[in-house]
Amino acid sequence: MKTMLFLLSLFFSVSVLAQTDSSLYTSKDVMIPMRDGVKLHTIIFVPKVQKEALPFILMRTPYGVSPDNLPDRDAYVKDMAVDGYIFVSQDIRGRYKSEGVFEMTRMSRDKHKPASVDEASDTYDTIDWLLKNMENNNGKAGILGISYDGWLSIIAGADPHPALKAVSEQATPSDMFMNDDFHHNGTFRLSYGFEYSVLTEAAKTDSLYAFPAYDTYNWYLNLGPLSNINKLYAHGTLPTWNNFIKHPDYDDFWKRLALDYRLDYPRVPILNVGGWFDEEDMVGPQDVYATLEKRDSNNRNFLVIGPWLHGQWASDKGYNIGAVKFGGQATGDYFRKEIQAKWFAWYLKGQGDGHFAEMTSFQTGSNQWKQYSAWPPSDVHVKELYLRSNGVLSFDKPGSGESFDSYVSDPAKPVPYRARPVEETYGPGSHWYYWLASNQLFVDNRPDVLQWETDTLTEDLTVTGNVVANLFASTSGTDADWVVKLIDVYPAVNPNDPVMSGYELMINADIFRARYRNSFSNPQPLTPDKVETYTIGLHGADHVFKKGHRIMVQVQSTWFPVYDRNPQQYVPNIYEATEADYIKATQRIFHSAQYPTSIALPVME
Repeated sequence: MKTMLFLLSLFFSVSVLAQTDSSLYTSKDVMIPMRDGVKLHTIIFVPKVQKEALPFILMRTPYGVSPDNLPDRDAYVKDMAVDGYIFVSQDIRGRYKSEGVFEMTRMSRDKHKPASVDEASDTYDTIDWLLKNMENNNGKAGILGISYDGWLSIIAGADPHPALKAVSEQATPSDMFMNDDFHHNGTFRLSYGFEYSVLTEAAKTDSLYAFPAYDTYNWYLNLGPLSNINKLYAHGTLPTWNNFIKHPDYDDFWKRLALDYRLDYPRVPILNVGGWFDEEDMVGPQDVYATLEKRDSNNRNFLVIGPWLHGQWASDKGYNIGAVKFGGQATGDYFRKEIQAKWFAWYLKGQGDGHFAEMTSFQTGSNQWKQYSAWPPSDVHVKELYLRSNGVLSFDKPGSGESFDSYVSDPAKPVPYRARPVEETYGPGSHWYYWLASNQLFVDNRPDVLQWETDTLTEDLTVTGNVVANLFASTSGTDADWVVKLIDVYPAVNPNDPVMSGYELMINADIFRARYRNSFSNPQPLTPDKVETYTIGLHGADHVFKKGHRIMVQVQSTWFPVYDRNPQQYVPNIYEATEADYIKATQRIFHSAQYPTSIALPVME
């Protein structure tokens, strides 16, 4: 289920403004009955002046709806609102004013049982009721949303009402064990998973936990093993946390929750939207697009990825993420006006020419919008960038005489995933939102972070497609985590933008839990000091490493506290590990003719 599923939906959900006479819309609260009798709280926003029957746009959320979120005051949909739509916002089952019981990323229903329900059936029943009871609709519906709301949108598209003609999932999670909110490659997203579970499932009056300091790094470190969450705080009251413990590996529980299990082909047109720097769900839209594209015989599946953090395109101008700028372009405005508004206008109103690129990408580095006829593009070739001795990174394969670099990984001194203080994920002043675009200089010279760099580039290098790390490594322990980062190192001095001098911008990165090297369903301990091969997908990129820059690769074994600490000693269930299970380990990263660790780059000439 969509683990971060979205306070950012709140964070970016646009302005909450009082309803005024200057608005083009008026609102009406209704309770819409579902097939099992449960009623869902729904707000219908109708234009005050409606000259013709209009399509309606549905947005469903677990984060609460309000009559004050007027469509023509909401940057996310304002460009559509002024063009004329009916908008419908709904609290999903068991949240806020809706009846029923909430279930995180609810399992798909058993269709052999007519009264069974899921989020798709609730969407179906809502659309059906609106068609029959809402005046002056033209019989066409669309749905969109970000994060958890994006997941709700793609679920609706998997089993759609006949009137549903356009779906835009934006920043949906796709597989909660393999990527996005709760895990990456089986490695648990600790601070996110715990804090999100509390925010969505803890009783409102329950003080489940309180961070004693602004910097949460030490709180999570002093927490000790994951078993202390229930022992000291949750006491078995959080269903999602209990599921983590019950399902530590990739079993049927996680597989049935994954969108790959639920999706077959694009039954309606789908606009998948994501951000290259999305700290929560960067992988989901890419995975959903890839899954649907295998069976897209009617050209209904589209992808847009911009230079954004989670949900940034909803309300932000999109000129930058912190110090990282995008050539003076208002990328968020461009998406909302030139892509989102025009896409829905075509599929719900028949307005425009209907010509949309298969994949639209904002290429970072060059800071240009690009259009591709396929994703990943076919006209690229893979170039292996090899780790070498003495911290060298080169396109030349290592020869004889080279061996490995090593470091000691100590779970008691984990590498922070962003510069401290590590604020509460959704707390005041949190830098959580920006961490994928943050300057990686903060880990330079740590003895437990290895890095390799190219010479200064003499010409631009364009990487477009899926990046893969081919890692040869060993450990003195019986389990390990491997973090691999691909980084763009800016020139040491930039007189026009001093903050970017020597900036280390992470372009691709991910983590892999070594116990799953052969199977995510059947973990196996490692043999101490045995060299193993790890193929680690670092996901998509569309980036130009500019002339005068350098390319860096970093490898480490902790990324804390966004990811939990591996005990580095194999235990069957890490959620039940004890303090004694956590040990130091010596990690070796090989770069030799026999074990040539490399990053496979899809290079566009």
